[in-house]
Amino acid sequence: MGRSPDANVELTGRVIGAAIEVHRILGPGLLERIYEDCLCLELKLRRVGFERQVGLDADYKGERLAHAYRIDILVESRVVVEIKTVAKLEYVHWAQLLTYMRLSGCSTGLLLNFNVAALRKGIVRLVL
Repeated sequence: MGRSPDANVELTGRVIGAAIEVHRILGPGLLERIYEDCLCLELKLRRVGFERQVGLDADYKGERLAHAYRIDILVESRVVVEIKTVAKLEYVHWAQLLTYMRLSGCSTGLLLNFNVAALRKGIVRLVL
């Protein structure tokens, strides 16, 4: 949001590195909450700023719905991180990330599916 796209690329690289470390230690097969907890701890250890479970408001027919959506992790107010533990990423997961990006005003998002043998196969980086 005021920074260059290169800064977001560097930041997403740091988040991906942290996620790979979490996956290397835990492997696949756990609940999303476990990966979220561990990824937040890893980001903290790496001194990457973040907020978790960030509520986003929505409008429906002129009515404001407070905290209608929740971003899993918002990194440095610039990158939306959505965590999944599914057999296969589906269109709805991409759509969810895009919605969160639009509502938060962030141009960069990461979709991380930890339910894979190698995390590199479960990473999607989206840039608007």
